[in-house]
Amino acid sequence: MRILVTGSNGQLGTELMELLGRARHHELLGLDLPDHDLTDRDRVLGAITGWEPDVVIHGAAFTAVDACETEVETAYRVNCAATRFVADGARRVGAHVVYVSTDYVFDGTKDGPYVEWDRPNPQSVYGRTKLGGESEIDPGWTVARTSWVCGAHGNNMVKTLLRLADGGGPVSFVDDQVGHPTLAADLAAMVAKLAVERVPGVFHTTNQGAVSWYEFAREVFRLAGHDPERVSPISTDQLDPPRPAPRPANSVLDNLAWRVHGLEPSRDFREPLAELVARLRG
Repeated sequence: MRILVTGSNGQLGTELMELLGRARHHELLGLDLPDHDLTDRDRVLGAITGWEPDVVIHGAAFTAVDACETEVETAYRVNCAATRFVADGARRVGAHVVYVSTDYVFDGTKDGPYVEWDRPNPQSVYGRTKLGGESEIDPGWTVARTSWVCGAHGNNMVKTLLRLADGGGPVSFVDDQVGHPTLAADLAAMVAKLAVERVPGVFHTTNQGAVSWYEFAREVFRLAGHDPERVSPISTDQLDPPRPAPRPANSVLDNLAWRVHGLEPSRDFREPLAELVARLRG
């Protein structure tokens, strides 16, 4: 199978390229900045129609949530227009598309986990543009929503927490934002399965285990051999300075569609998190 991966140098993209590369019967092509600007329609169409992939995994996105609030047009160019161009190219060669989306498409007010059939209601520019990207995906293609992604590559919360842990002193994290942490390697395996098997529809692709950022921070401190009591809880409205983009208070994504398709359940996040901390410390 010929598989094209956008955002191939990012957290998820790097894991996908490594995972799929180990299956030697696949041919891979990665597209990412600075060599490939997905907001350039002609270049996107040329890359896809020239290589003719069987599957496109579209993981590239403008994910700087707060920056999206001020760089609105850039957010729409990257998250919406580029997705349109990728979809256009895929249709021309008959490729299946897997689009990676986010918990930010929901407003976070639901009492209980969000399932794939819940109605989105994004509150931030990032959430609105990622939902706009979802609207470019054909019904027979795949949307893989995820949340709180951390991994061995790129910048993420686990690496930030390890730096804070080593720095000494107390730290504070919000306890009124709850979600499913997702480790990039596990996410790559879920996305790759949907891609290779061309499973259509919307899926929530996360690890299991709902926690607040405060609880997550304590777990990282514990795994790194630091005292989790150094982490104290605060509320979102106590953040100083406040964050420009509103965060969903409830980001818990129920993987209902994954289960009803009979696919193997994902792991509790604590298991791959322990593996990641050990890897980063090794």
